[in-house]
Amino acid sequence: MEAEHSGISEEVIHKALKNAAPDGELTCQAAFEVAESLNILPAVVGDHADKMGLHLAKCQLGLFGYKPHKKIVEPLESVDASLAAAIRKGLDDNRLPCKTAWEIADCLNISRMTISAACETLGVKIKSCQIGAF
Repeated sequence: MEAEHSGISEEVIHKALKNAAPDGELTCQAAFEVAESLNILPAVVGDHADKMGLHLAKCQLGLFGYKPHKKIVEPLESVDASLAAAIRKGLDDNRLPCKTAWEIADCLNISRMTISAACETLGVKIKSCQIGAF
């Protein structure tokens, strides 16, 4: 749902984002918390964060927004066959959507970073970000 269709004004979204990112840096987790609290899609939050010039940080998959390096995810030594199969099943145009990565993590009760690390090992790119960072 778009913010305009949910009755949430741009002013309300911007105020929530300013509160969530007082230093101009909006973490992935904070973006999702704003989306949930306002009952809007994370992509709508991402669009407004861009309009406001907020810097997106600390991807929950470890792919961007970490200092001093951009990403912190490291490949696993090996990937369990069931995890590899779940990742391959979730591919869309040879890439794993961020949302699907989260769903796999929830389903298998493993961390989102583990999914990302498995993708690094398997040579699978994660695309596209739910908040629009990539």
